[in-house]
Amino acid sequence: MVRPLNPRPLPPVVLMLLLLLLPPSPLPLAAGDPLPTESRLMNSCLQARRKCQADPTCSAAYHHLDSCTSSISTPLPSEEPSVPADCLEAAQQLRNSSLIGCMCHRRMKNQVACLDIYWTVHRARSLGNYELDVSPYEDRVTSKPWKMNLSKLNMLKPDSDLCLKFAMLCTLNDKCDRLRKAYGEACSAPHCQRHVCLRQLLTFFEKAAEPHAQGLLLCPCAPNDRGCGERRRNTIAPNCALPPVAPNCLELRRLCFSDPLCRSRLVDFQTHCHPMDILGTCATEQSRCLRAYLGLIGTAMTPNFVSNVNTSVALSCTCRGSGNLQEECEQLEGFFSHNPCLTEAIAAKMRFHSQLFSQDWPHPTFAVMAHQNENPAVRLQPWVPSLFSCTLPLILLLSLW
Repeated sequence: MVRPLNPRPLPPVVLMLLLLLLPPSPLPLAAGDPLPTESRLMNSCLQARRKCQADPTCSAAYHHLDSCTSSISTPLPSEEPSVPADCLEAAQQLRNSSLIGCMCHRRMKNQVACLDIYWTVHRARSLGNYELDVSPYEDRVTSKPWKMNLSKLNMLKPDSDLCLKFAMLCTLNDKCDRLRKAYGEACSAPHCQRHVCLRQLLTFFEKAAEPHAQGLLLCPCAPNDRGCGERRRNTIAPNCALPPVAPNCLELRRLCFSDPLCRSRLVDFQTHCHPMDILGTCATEQSRCLRAYLGLIGTAMTPNFVSNVNTSVALSCTCRGSGNLQEECEQLEGFFSHNPCLTEAIAAKMRFHSQLFSQDWPHPTFAVMAHQNENPAVRLQPWVPSLFSCTLPLILLLSLW
């Protein structure tokens, strides 16, 4: 009697390979990132504040430091803080609390309240030992594939510029279209109110999916296509969003520093787009620099493209009348107009956007990812790996088994 063959169990290493080769579960691709909850932050300032309130000593010190707001001037980089002794004592008492290392997130709920706490406590970090400002935002970048359906762009002329195509992609996305219409209406009224326009712009660049926002603002144009360049430059409605008369750049910064949100966005930009040396080595990855740059749009420090024929950007301000602070003013202005980290980050993103529409994709709906880490090169990555490349190693292993 012939005994039936019992199949031999697969060894653990083969089972592990099977799990690794399974395609990842698809993510919600066309929507913006969800609002981070406090628990997802490593040390939210809102959470740290609640912990401090439970400690009578910490709570009293925080309240006293908060009351010092009128006594402590917000110092600019060229100034030293002037601090009363009782405020220094309150700051010293907070140095060992969880408030000292607390952070916020750009998309979190109650963001302004979180930033208010951060800048109150930041005085405790710097008083008596002045340090340059550091970004209040948690240093985290999550890359998600972006799902695009190019088939619906057939309604456009084949030779339509890329800025028009990215505008159509936004229109075809319900959330992007709704947010874009909101700032379009606020910024194009006959008698536009600049603060309302800026608030809607800030909301768009904060809540719209990042690929949509970056596609609208950083769409590539042919050098001789002034119409495309004009469309790109008008993305932020500069006639309403920017001041009619250019103020002094240092006064613009002083105004920004009086607002916790604007100050946070400017410091975040300075943190992530900072050239480390004369060779142009950048402090962080291009993706962080671009995210920080777009975070400024809608604040008092809103930058924009200088003209319709190139990709140079600048603040809408001047250094005339800066007196003995002329050099400091020019450094601030140059951080936007002559910043190699920002320039290359913008150029790399535009190259990536150009590649999206220069590929012969096998299917009109696909997902892509931009990689902008230490290597400034930008490449496209399909969402599902090749079936052959995934299964070939497994077939070889099973044949040996």
